[in-house]
Amino acid sequence: MAKPTVLIVDDEKSAREGLVRALRRDYRVFAAENGTSALEVLGSQNIDVLLSDVRMPGMDGITLLQRALANYPELTVIILTAYGDVDMAVEAMKHGATDFMTKPINLDKLELVLDRLLKAKKIELENEQLKVQLDNKYGLENIIGRSAPMQEVFDTIRQVAGSRATVLIQGESGTGKELVAKAIHQLSSRNKGPFVAVHCAALSQNILESELFGHEKGAFTGAMERRIGRFEKADGGSLFLDEISEIDANVQVKILRALEERQVERVGGDTPVDVDTRLIAATNRDLKAMVEDGDFREDLFYRLYVVVITLPPLRERQDDILLLLNHYLAVFNEENTKQIEGFTPAAYELLAAYDWPGNIRELRNLVERMVVLARGKVLDVSDIPAQVREKARGGGEVKVDAELTVDEMEKRMIIQALEKTGGNRTKAAEKLGISRRTLHRKLNQYEIH
Repeated sequence: MAKPTVLIVDDEKSAREGLVRALRRDYRVFAAENGTSALEVLGSQNIDVLLSDVRMPGMDGITLLQRALANYPELTVIILTAYGDVDMAVEAMKHGATDFMTKPINLDKLELVLDRLLKAKKIELENEQLKVQLDNKYGLENIIGRSAPMQEVFDTIRQVAGSRATVLIQGESGTGKELVAKAIHQLSSRNKGPFVAVHCAALSQNILESELFGHEKGAFTGAMERRIGRFEKADGGSLFLDEISEIDANVQVKILRALEERQVERVGGDTPVDVDTRLIAATNRDLKAMVEDGDFREDLFYRLYVVVITLPPLRERQDDILLLLNHYLAVFNEENTKQIEGFTPAAYELLAAYDWPGNIRELRNLVERMVVLARGKVLDVSDIPAQVREKARGGGEVKVDAELTVDEMEKRMIIQALEKTGGNRTKAAEKLGISRRTLHRKLNQYEIH
């Protein structure tokens, strides 16, 4: 296994060389006498830990810390300070330093600190890799969102997927309920079995009953042969019933029996058929209210209401809108062989201010239309359909202002993101949908301090 790499930065030659000698047995050690040389080493070597003095001529340790983390955000940084520089060490921690130590350095303590930090970093990396592997394997990468409400949804999916519990997914039309159902299936032990989806509102009740439970030959006019229903087709897997609120009472009774007895009877038949099918249902209506109004069976409601996942509407997922816009821009760029570079800040602000009554489905269709009809390299306010522009409400502190230039709008967005994240550049970059390195470049460009 390759040794971890440590870069020591100190203008005092004796202190620098002493640390090199002390660490080189267990680490690959690089040394630099000033901040400029240290940045050159960081650019040419894969460094795990930066160990830097805080007081140096030219570029001090705080400035080096900021520049290093702007370009290498995964870097672990330990600041070395004199005994009286604790305030400066605290300042370094605010700017992203992982730890600090006072001079003269206790080498035994340094070894312990390095060992602790590198082990923690290794565990964090392994956990992140495991999460990525799980998401890629189980289809969570198809659900786009990093907002707090969506993180709760992801956590619930992971918790419930391994059980046999019936799941009810609630949410407005277009919020991605079928994607969640597929993720639950893929994350479960049933993922080798079939995933069968039925959109209940699209079928008349007679046809729906036959679709769900199948029918025997001669069961009704036109039934020329036996047909296997969706419950049987999903045996060993998952059955997804979308818009279950639209099913009439007679079919509801048969679904309840299938859940309770794990058996179905085909239309026109009298022999029960065993099925091992997990039911995942979805609705865009308030089932509780329907039960109170007598429009949905109470006993079926409680069979469905075991685990409930509520998908937030897009208007409550402000942090995800830019992410979704950029995702579908890439999708439709590829589908239409276009090379549109992105959205202007003014266009983004307008789209972020819109209520999205059709949720993600509406956003997806809107981006496709904008890409297909776009004439320029960047999508601007003029590319947004008039009805969307007219309905967009005021969206946050930054308002679309025709008098501002694109650069001025971008500067306002960056300042607002930094204010909302308490100056945390990593979180601000995530909120803006850009890398930390890009944010750092923009801060310099607009002279934002």
